[in-house]
Amino acid sequence: MRIIQRFFLSLLASTLLAWAAVAQAETALHNVRGFLPDLEFTLQAAGDKKITEDDFKGSTVMLFFGYASCPDVCPTTMAQLSQVMNELGAEADKVRIVFISVDPHRDTPDILQAYVNAFDSGAIGLTGTEKQVADVARRYRVAFQIEKPTDSNPDNYEVAHSRGVYIFDGNGKARYLAADTESVEVLTAGVRTLLEQQG
Repeated sequence: MRIIQRFFLSLLASTLLAWAAVAQAETALHNVRGFLPDLEFTLQAAGDKKITEDDFKGSTVMLFFGYASCPDVCPTTMAQLSQVMNELGAEADKVRIVFISVDPHRDTPDILQAYVNAFDSGAIGLTGTEKQVADVARRYRVAFQIEKPTDSNPDNYEVAHSRGVYIFDGNGKARYLAADTESVEVLTAGVRTLLEQQG
């Protein structure tokens, strides 16, 4: 009898821990509805194509700011977003990864697209003029700073930028802001919530 009691107590403890983990995951994304502006920009994609928010109507968007030469944060985050797409399965058709470069000097549209393709074939890389990039970064309160390059090697410099994944619903409304340290499970749960609401 005691063995059975221990078993059920252990099972109950495991269940409670699992529920706590789920509850924590559900609150890990920051709800930014009404606090951040709608999806809006005019930027350049590969093939000299102009892209605006209208190109993503009806799609849930996971937006990330970074640069192709980033040694750590950007590739790690892009790999996570790619895993989210895999977790979504058939639902991934309703979701897009958008990577906006804060390094317009080195990141041409074609370089950016090749970069994001290495992670997810449906992702899109965008850049623009210095002003265009600065405007969209300011719109979403993204801070970045480009180190002054040396005269001897003008293409060798660091770029510091704030982190986070912005998640917009199918109507282009900002809904969640996730730290780049969030798990694939948390990000997937947030995207699925928006897809369910969208119907």
